[in-house]
Amino acid sequence: MIDQLLSTPLTELTGIKHPVVQTGMGWVAGPRLVVGTANAGGLGILASATMTIEELEKAIIEVKERTDAPFGVNLRADAGDAPDRCQLLIDYGVKVASFALAPKPELIAKLKEHDIVVIPSIGAPKHAKKVAGWGADAVMIQGGEGGGHTGAVPTTLLLPTVLDAVDIPVIAAGGFFDGRGLAAALSYGAAGIGMGTRFLLTQESRVPDAVKQRYLEADLNGTIVTAKVDGMPHRMLRTPFVEQVEETSTIKRMGPTLRRTREFKKMSGMSWPQLAKDGYQMRKAQGRTLNQMALAANTPMMLKAGLVEGDTNAGVLASGQVVGVIDELPTCDELITRVVTQAAAELRRTQSYLI
Repeated sequence: MIDQLLSTPLTELTGIKHPVVQTGMGWVAGPRLVVGTANAGGLGILASATMTIEELEKAIIEVKERTDAPFGVNLRADAGDAPDRCQLLIDYGVKVASFALAPKPELIAKLKEHDIVVIPSIGAPKHAKKVAGWGADAVMIQGGEGGGHTGAVPTTLLLPTVLDAVDIPVIAAGGFFDGRGLAAALSYGAAGIGMGTRFLLTQESRVPDAVKQRYLEADLNGTIVTAKVDGMPHRMLRTPFVEQVEETSTIKRMGPTLRRTREFKKMSGMSWPQLAKDGYQMRKAQGRTLNQMALAANTPMMLKAGLVEGDTNAGVLASGQVVGVIDELPTCDELITRVVTQAAAELRRTQSYLI
């Protein structure tokens, strides 16, 4: 790990050395990737949405055994067992709780009582204002360039509007892959950057090598945003399977959807009433339609098929547009060292523009 070159509100808030966040990607952000990021001085985030609560506890213990550096856990705010998962973070002294949706005010308060930094992901200035008012310590924004569930507003527009809306640190994600991006984000006023696809394509990532190679072969037009997987806009690699899904009618997709729902039920250990309750909370929190709720279990199972089992003929590969400019697989330490060193050099270089 290189010495600290940049001090920002994010590094001060979380105790990390470098303002670089490895985002909590489902099926990708396991203990090995989180430890690699943390030991390199960045903020590694465990993805818990695809874990049972027992698996999450084991993952937290493994990370704690392999690093003394701060790390975080990404949680589904609308999950029925969200309070129990938050209690795990409290019990094991996890430094950061990140959320894909806005957590309830009482959940934020409980975490902050135990000095856990709360960082929800948001997609609009009004959402940032809401969670800031509830006590969130920072927010992460993801522009439309980002992978997975994403919006239509690019990072260069979403970031400044959120920065203008709140007084808490803002982490920028969506389209970042090198030190120039970090320098640009800091110049906007962000406290750091989050990267998903870039960390997916590292040595420590658990994604099968053959699948990583499929990512490396993609160009800048190699991704597509579709709502056909789970009813919500989702950016992923453009593959023959995804193009086939795009052309398939809703009726023809219902059979595979029901099969994946049963697979998800078995994997999660949830009962049908629990699934129904989670679906209701999802509809309430996200405003999903009944059709979108029916498709919701598609995402974890199709991502598992692609990212874990390596079956691109039956699964999808979430990806940001930056995949088109990535051509190698560094270690987390090599990646973070390169990003931070380049960012510091770029910031020093631009000082020469001042009169």
